Amino acid sequence: MAKGTIKIGDLAPDFELLNDQGELVRLSDFRGKKVILYFYPKDDTSGCTTQACGFRDSYPQIAEQNAVVLGVSPDSQQSHQKFKTKHNLPFMLLVDDQHTVAEAYGVWVEKSMYGKKYMGIERSHFVIDAGGQIIAAAIKVKPADSATQALTALG
Repeated sequence: MAKGTIKIGDLAPDFELLNDQGELVRLSDFRGKKVILYFYPKDDTSGCTTQACGFRDSYPQIAEQNAVVLGVSPDSQQSHQKFKTKHNLPFMLLVDDQHTVAEAYGVWVEKSMYGKKYMGIERSHFVIDAGGQIIAAAIKVKPADSATQALTALG
């Protein structure tokens, strides 16, 4: 899928990735539940920690909405385990080391830092209903706003 092809109302692209425990997880495994699928650049960096802890702190309200949170980044299973343990995250982190899922969702983009261009994850989240349809999307979302916006979209 090319960047920017996902729209509200589209069926969310299914995928299978390893989680932080080394288990294979498919998006379709969660049919019947709502899913907040969020993409972040790197474990344990300041913005990514802010975003993850926002989802952690909102998790009781998210669970009340019959929803789960899945965090996706290119980091390794071991990196995810450390990040999850350090910040007490109650949800799965998925390993997208080949960035195929980020590409499918249009969030693997060219970025620039100090004049140097590179490819990376655009911080974002997608809210998917129980039938697998995208009901909300936020691209280039601020780390502190991601969980609040996603929770609002669930309600």
